[in-house]
Amino acid sequence: MATVIKEESRFEPPFCPNPKCSYHRELAAGWRWKRAGFYHRQSTPQVVPRFTCLCCRRSFSKQTFSTTYWLKRPDLPSQIFMKAVGGMANRQIARDVLAAPSTIDRTLARIGRHCLLLHTQLARGASPQGPVVLDSFESFEYSQFFPFQHHLLAEVDTGFIQHFTDSPLRRKGRMTSRQKRRREQLEARLGRPDPKAVEKDVAHVLQAAFSKVPALTIRSDDHHAYPRALATLGCPVEHEITSSRARRDAHNPLFEINLVDLLLRHSQANHRRETLAWSKRRQASAERLAIFIVWRNYMKRRWEKSERRTPAMLKGLLESPLKVRDVFETRLFRTRTELPNRWDEYYRRLVQTPALPRNTPHSLTYAF
Repeated sequence: MATVIKEESRFEPPFCPNPKCSYHRELAAGWRWKRAGFYHRQSTPQVVPRFTCLCCRRSFSKQTFSTTYWLKRPDLPSQIFMKAVGGMANRQIARDVLAAPSTIDRTLARIGRHCLLLHTQLARGASPQGPVVLDSFESFEYSQFFPFQHHLLAEVDTGFIQHFTDSPLRRKGRMTSRQKRRREQLEARLGRPDPKAVEKDVAHVLQAAFSKVPALTIRSDDHHAYPRALATLGCPVEHEITSSRARRDAHNPLFEINLVDLLLRHSQANHRRETLAWSKRRQASAERLAIFIVWRNYMKRRWEKSERRTPAMLKGLLESPLKVRDVFETRLFRTRTELPNRWDEYYRRLVQTPALPRNTPHSLTYAF
């Protein structure tokens, strides 16, 4: 036990974890802290050192800086991560790791929040490399009467996924008379989605990703809302349009984003055709998509057989692919990372599913 305590005592806190402390965000010279003993627990490490900030007098421990902070099952995040991008639904994951389905739901939400922060930090300041492809990936939440779209940006040269948002839609397409009546009843009770939601959210994803670029080349299909959204960018934009009915092979100018759509259908259980695992909440879909983006950008090589580098390596952001242990190496604090407005809503779980009576936000500040 003495050896374990000696090893743990080498840890020094990098900053004060109290969001209200002046030494939380910008660590200025002169921050003073003191050791405040240890506490014991059943999980590894069993001996955890404690500290006290001499500025705000808040006490904390080494575990405060861990991604397994406050978890009864610290083994779950690393197990669930690859299962979430491996095509497993939440209940399948629960059976595999011997946990309750509600535990998997909460852990996936936690991992999704962590991935939002991780991607924001790793991609900070990275300018687009070559043309960028824009597309809207359609799915639904709760039932097919509540479709929505994820708007994604991917680079043509590297395959790097820059950003995403989502928009609720009104159900369209061929419907029976009974389905039309049901849609009218739901819209009378819950309201109709904003008809300009796609335009607004596409404009947001473009501004969040390319607000500081001098010029940009965007490829997309012939969606009527894209030109209006592109007009909101404060830089010259060359818009190359390809028909959505064109053959979707490797010669298609939109191939890179079509590949992202294929990977989403393949590796995300909630987006497969004719599935029982569809997203019950749009919020949960965004969290799973954040996990997918970290896996695609920083862990999975761009091509399975030829290019062994990841999209992030092709952009020069990393020198080697990330492993699962690298993703969960250290806890990231929301109060130390500036997120775009929509991603801040995802982090705080503010996206509403009107058909559900309860949409509980994420309101923890000291924990996450």
